[in-house]
Amino acid sequence: MPSKENQHQKTLSDLYKKKRQFIFVTLTPIMVLFMIFFVIPIVWGLLLSLYQYNPLNANSPFVGLENFKELLRDDVFKKTFWNTFKFIIIAVPGNIFLTLFIAIGISKIRSRFFQDTFRTLYFLPCIAPLAASAVVWSTLFNSDRGLFNMILTSIGFSGIDWLTDPTMAMYSVIIMTLWADMGFNIVIFIAGLNAIPEMFYEAADLDGAGKWDRFRNITVPLLSRTTLFITIMTSLSYFQMFPQFQVLTNGEPQNETRVLALSIYDHAFKYFNMGYASAIATVLFLIILIITIIQLRVGKSNWEY
Repeated sequence: MPSKENQHQKTLSDLYKKKRQFIFVTLTPIMVLFMIFFVIPIVWGLLLSLYQYNPLNANSPFVGLENFKELLRDDVFKKTFWNTFKFIIIAVPGNIFLTLFIAIGISKIRSRFFQDTFRTLYFLPCIAPLAASAVVWSTLFNSDRGLFNMILTSIGFSGIDWLTDPTMAMYSVIIMTLWADMGFNIVIFIAGLNAIPEMFYEAADLDGAGKWDRFRNITVPLLSRTTLFITIMTSLSYFQMFPQFQVLTNGEPQNETRVLALSIYDHAFKYFNMGYASAIATVLFLIILIITIIQLRVGKSNWEY
């Protein structure tokens, strides 16, 4: 007759086997989808970047690193590369600062009804497809009959060529992007603010701390993890922004609003130069990977409450 200790070990072994089976059954579909929609496309794109691939031609010669060498000689690509970083450098901090202060303002509202109302209103633009929002904004930015220029002329100012002036076009796209994308980060910031224990603010009040001191010494440090998450996700999203650039400006004027995602689309589906488009996509993938690793390492926060 087996001892109680042996029975206990057998029970633990059976539980361990069942847990492994459960993990295998639940994770296998996820891993299969991950391989199909993430790993395989990345590997396939890397392989295509080594060929002069055109889906309309039967012959696709192997060219090695020639597509990448061509990128270094392409002045349009260099401008596109800078435009992408210009968009990120302006839009990402602008989004974070704007959404943080809006979230703080909403969290200060005492009425739950009005707090939920404002949060919903700010989130509504996120529901609309980005391309559809861009079409609406293209009418607002119209230099002749657009709402913005009508307002400017009514108060005595001259109209602005929002989408055709090389110095204004990128900023116009950024304005539209911030409007369309604020809702997600506002909701996340509000959740982060609500998770900060009130006792810290009560202690600061007892010490006579002002609003700025409370914000700088309590809110900002205790929101560091939330801010890091938002910074990474917003950066990843903005590096891949495409619909508003295609709808509003299509990279014009003078390629001032041409970004990497738009160039990938044009070379792949307009010029059918899939190999060159894959090389640009590989560069974009490496940029996103490097920036994400840097943000994760630099933005580490070691605190708890």
